[in-house]
Amino acid sequence: MNLRRLIWNTSLISDKKRIEWFPAFWLMRIKVLDLSSDWRHIKIRLPHSWIATNIGGSLFGGFQACLADPIAAMACMKIFPGYAVWTRSLQLDFREQGLTDLELRFHISPETEQKIRTDLANKGRSTPLFEYGYYQADGSLCTVIQTRVAIRPAGYKKLR
Repeated sequence: MNLRRLIWNTSLISDKKRIEWFPAFWLMRIKVLDLSSDWRHIKIRLPHSWIATNIGGSLFGGFQACLADPIAAMACMKIFPGYAVWTRSLQLDFREQGLTDLELRFHISPETEQKIRTDLANKGRSTPLFEYGYYQADGSLCTVIQTRVAIRPAGYKKLR
């Protein structure tokens, strides 16, 4: 078993620590500010540090993409257990420079969740689009994230 799976599957740590200790996030020094027990609401601080700053002085877009990429998929894995889940596409729209710590705010609405459940019941699969964002310390929207997630039956292999 690899380290990512060990961290993800162990019952010895909290879900907040499971995200913070996820290997891709260690050096980013993220902090989970809020994680609902049902994984439908997530807030994570991405610190503006010297290592994460680009030559223009703002938070490097690659750090934003790295954190944004798996969040929707992780939430869907928890909400829809027994399915294989991965990110199909990720798009970031940088609307402002990230000059402060950024707060990623993710939410799954009841309507989106119901649509996914309907797709899974009727088609056995779903590919929902999620929109969430990064916010500056003053609450202004910095980056809009659009992520499409593939939710497939366990063991799914695409026919070629």
